[in-house]
Amino acid sequence: MASTDTPFSTERGFRQLASEPSYLRFLGAATFARVADEMFSVGVVLLALQRTGSAALAGLLVAAITLPSLVTAPLLGAWLDLRGRRKALMMLDQAIASAALVAIALLVGRAPDALLVAIAFAAGLTWPLSFGGFTSLIPAIVSDELLPRANAVEATSFNVALIAGPLLAGAIAGIAGPEATVLTEAGLTLATLLLLVGFDTLDSAPVREAGSLMQVVRHGLRALVEVPQLFGTSVAGALNLVGAGFLTVAFPYFCVEHLDASRNASGALWAAFAFGSTVGALVLVRLGRRFAPHRIVLVSMLVFGVLMLPWPLAESLPVALVLVAVASVADGPGLAATFAVRQDWAPRDLQGQIFTTAAGLKVGAFALGAAVAGPLVTGIGSSGAIIASAGTSFVGAAVGWLLMRCA
Repeated sequence: MASTDTPFSTERGFRQLASEPSYLRFLGAATFARVADEMFSVGVVLLALQRTGSAALAGLLVAAITLPSLVTAPLLGAWLDLRGRRKALMMLDQAIASAALVAIALLVGRAPDALLVAIAFAAGLTWPLSFGGFTSLIPAIVSDELLPRANAVEATSFNVALIAGPLLAGAIAGIAGPEATVLTEAGLTLATLLLLVGFDTLDSAPVREAGSLMQVVRHGLRALVEVPQLFGTSVAGALNLVGAGFLTVAFPYFCVEHLDASRNASGALWAAFAFGSTVGALVLVRLGRRFAPHRIVLVSMLVFGVLMLPWPLAESLPVALVLVAVASVADGPGLAATFAVRQDWAPRDLQGQIFTTAAGLKVGAFALGAAVAGPLVTGIGSSGAIIASAGTSFVGAAVGWLLMRCA
């Protein structure tokens, strides 16, 4: 059935969402946590390079905080669903992150590299909670009728962090030095922790009846694989994130080789991406009322891939920014619809497990793409890597469609 939403009713819906008890508090906590996470790869890398000159240490610190997600995400989600003490675990995550960041700020260049990597690894154990953990709790915060708008704002939270995190980290590093950047990140995680104090609504979501943590893990993974909509969108999203990882190296080289700009301009390309995705999530929120969310995910991915193809034709930074922003408008509805798929098809008492597992899978997929981006750009050039990234969108959409059709 076609939606009867008007621009006025859509605006009123967002006002209703903002008036939901505790929603703005929840949104603030989630966004602060994500901005801090996005600052890490800039601030810590700059600090390591300034004090030690070691690119190897800088890379190890980033890897140490991201790679544990592949293993811990399913366990963290199972803990959220089994114990029901979601607030306590989310607070523990931010406390560990704050302490780790302060320790890194103080010890880089003054302590053994192995100790620093171990500290980052400890913080990485709960890393997925800032992404999938928060998102899984939205149904406990807002009413069902407001979920489409809450999902659109949630997608915006991710994009705001993608823009603000690196920009804030770079600005503070330029003004006060990398150590101040890392300490600011610690301050944001501490602000998140304070917002979570007394936030008992987070513990109101259903609890999974199970005998052990591993039993919840098995239940969640089984649901993720056996429900075609969940499995198809998860695999499609992971394949698409591999291609996004290609852009981490392709963008800086593309700026130099084709846009007559410095490598630092790659940050502007990422900002254009996040801006376009935010616009798409908010302006096209009514798509979620007209079409099934799993179809929106696949069509969004396909359209985004098509709109990426003209990027290599850009010969100046302004043109590239416009092309990236326009293409990314298609990404926003897909990200919001991904949340809706999990809310619609995952059991309410397994959403913590499924959301965090999917978040860990995406982090790992992006890391894989970034890991092969260097050889890829060297082999086929920055333009070729962008085309390859578009190709992963097509592959992701096709594989997701087949998994849903063949189940």
